[in-house]
Amino acid sequence: MSDNDKLEAIRERIDSLDQQIQQLINARAAAAQEVADIKLAADPDAQFYRPEREAEVLRRVKARNTGPLDGEEVARLFREIMSACLALEQPLKIAFLGPEGTFTQAAALKHFGHSVKTTSLGSIPDVFREVESGICQYGVVPVENSTEGVISHTLDTFLSSPLMICGEVSLRINHNLLSHEAGLDAIKAVYSHQQSLAQCRSWLDHHLPRAERVAVGSNAEAAKMASDASGCAAVAGETAAEVYALPVLASNIEDEPGNTTRFLVIGNKDAAASGEDKTSLLFSIRNVAGGLHTILSPFAEHGISMTRIESRPSRRGRWDYVFFVDINGHRNDQSIAEALAELEKKASLFKVLGSYPRAVL
Repeated sequence: MSDNDKLEAIRERIDSLDQQIQQLINARAAAAQEVADIKLAADPDAQFYRPEREAEVLRRVKARNTGPLDGEEVARLFREIMSACLALEQPLKIAFLGPEGTFTQAAALKHFGHSVKTTSLGSIPDVFREVESGICQYGVVPVENSTEGVISHTLDTFLSSPLMICGEVSLRINHNLLSHEAGLDAIKAVYSHQQSLAQCRSWLDHHLPRAERVAVGSNAEAAKMASDASGCAAVAGETAAEVYALPVLASNIEDEPGNTTRFLVIGNKDAAASGEDKTSLLFSIRNVAGGLHTILSPFAEHGISMTRIESRPSRRGRWDYVFFVDINGHRNDQSIAEALAELEKKASLFKVLGSYPRAVL
């Protein structure tokens, strides 16, 4: 058999596999519609998006993957299939910190898939209000960056909001140089958020030492400006490149390749236990010696791992602080429920912000 004959046979096999895959995807979608019919018959206000269920499915996808595709890549494919099937049951509206093309939008699409409708909002409190009002079912907001630290506006908004955390997204922040120009020699100015310019300083010093660096409100705004002008470029992510139809002149130009931002998914309810969960809470203590050690002691006594702690001014009085804490496990787990009950008795302010699946993708 000649090479052409072999290639033709492989192509025919691929066509047959594609047909089977398409039939199976549609069969899955039909099953999702049956689920919707059953749920709606029992409850007209039924909730279709189940964070814990989706996390369990994606973990199984990764665990059973045998290659040659990477487990993360296969999980992303399933994420999109699940997103399309969910849209048949209930199209989701997701609020995010805008404008269009930000990393927060990229995080929303990574978590929910591309079959949702995303709504750009101008501030973190605006995202909370959009979800509180019911205009959007969920919101996505940044909470911390591996190099820049905590996003204080997000933590502060939880103090007055009834919303809960129902998911998290971990997004690797890869910066790209975007421009309509054909080469670096034509770039006279580079637009980006001041943090992104700082995170790409070494690359810009080496490759564009004479280009002016202009700090703007967001990377998405930078991409929009670069899309409308000649002789300029933007430092932004892939989502901004897609939204503003800007070619990528250079990829992954950040000085710290491990730069990652964590985002929170907020809604009116948290999630049921998935088996691999986190719980977030806030509390305040009286200003006494050893107060923080005393109030955290139930975690040690019950063998609970605390993964993060941040303090913020409470705004209730001078030198009064609120502590934000993440722990491993679900608040309905017996040991965690007992520890939280003990902690609440000792706190002057206490609030569970939600239990939710740990980021899968």
